[in-house]
Formats: sequence, structure tokens, C-alpha cells
Amino acid sequence: MTTTMDSKQSSWKGSLLLLLVLNLLLCKNVAASPACAGGAANCRLSLQDLFTRAVALSDNIYKVAEDTFRDFQKTYANGREFISRAINSCHTSSIPTPADKVQALNTESGTLLNTVRGLLRSWEDPLQHLTTTVRDMKEFPADMIRRVQEIEYKTYQLREGMEKIIKQVEPGVINDDIFAAWSGLSSLQKGDKNSHLVGFYNLFHCLRRDTNKVDNYLKILKCKVVHEGSC
Repeated sequence: MTTTMDSKQSSWKGSLLLLLVLNLLLCKNVAASPACAGGAANCRLSLQDLFTRAVALSDNIYKVAEDTFRDFQKTYANGREFISRAINSCHTSSIPTPADKVQALNTESGTLLNTVRGLLRSWEDPLQHLTTTVRDMKEFPADMIRRVQEIEYKTYQLREGMEKIIKQVEPGVINDDIFAAWSGLSSLQKGDKNSHLVGFYNLFHCLRRDTNKVDNYLKILKCKVVHEGSC
């Protein structure tokens, strides 16, 4: 009888110890992770965590956009006069942006945040059409299609993150006027094959340019806002 009771106590103590260890590990993981546990609705990430995520996303988006443009050039632009036939300006050229790092550092954080938001919003429509179009074109390599889909999805995630950042940094000053409409759908759908390729060339070129801007501006914003300007 005593042996049985001792065995039960030992088993109970072992279970309790296991629960304590698991609880400590869970607490450690929650404390170490910037993510909201379980996606709780009332969970609010710190501004530093939001910027860290945004910068990581923007950096990845730019790299994928750069690789996509480079591969497109190698595969389709070789021997063609794409540069001379492509449109010289991008559809987002109407959005005022800092010309260099010094100007970006001297731009108000709220203005720069809305500029980033405006650039991302302006790419929502072209990226949706680009994803659909390349998916339906048999001559596009599967890897290039996957990259375009990845850019669209991660740009959507970045837009969501920017809304949260602006609400913490500059609540109530979201500027919906910063937006550039895209009218290049016909260049991807009409005309001959060369016309289509010129349209794609221009779009990939502009995408690389703007994702680079967004990436640079977000890194500067993180420096100004999170690290209080010690850039």
C-alpha cells in the first residue's frame, strides 16, 4: 500500500515538475518572441518590433524584385532595344520623394511614412494584374511567376504593417492623397509579343526602383523614430 502511494506521489511530482518546466519554456518563448501569441486581437506589437518586421520585409521584397528584373533582362531583353522603347518614367513618378539619404533624413517622419504608404498603395493594382498576367503566360518560367506572387503577397503584408506603424507614430495624419494610378494594363495585354515584353520590362524596372526607395526610406525611418535619429 505504501509502495503504491509512494509511486503515485512520485508520478504526481514528476508531472508537476514537467508542467513547471513547460510553463517556464512557454514564458521564455513568449518573452523572446516579438509576435503576438495566438494572434490575440488586443495584442499590440512595440514600435521597434513593427519597424524590424517592416524593414525585413522591404529588404526581402527589394532583393526579389531586383533578381526578377535581372533575370527578365537576361531571358527576354537580350538583343532587343527595350531601354529605348520603354517608358522613361514610372507611374509613381508623380509622388514627391527625397532624392537622397540627406533629404530623407531631413524629411518629417510623418511625411516620409505617408510617402512609403503611398508608394505601396500605388503598386497594389499593377501587382495584382502582373501576377495574373504572368501566371497565364506559358513562356514565363515558373520561378519568375513564383517571385512575382511572392512580391505581391509580401507587399500586401508590408502595407498592413505600415498602417500599424503610422497609427503609433503619427495617429490621425494618414494622407490618402499620396497615390499614383497605374494605366499600363493594356501594355501587358494588347499588341504583339514585343509590345508585351516592353510593358513587362518597364513594370519590372519601376518595381525594382520603387521597392529600393521603400526599403531605404524604412531603414531611415527606423533610425529616426526607434533610435531617435542616431543614424
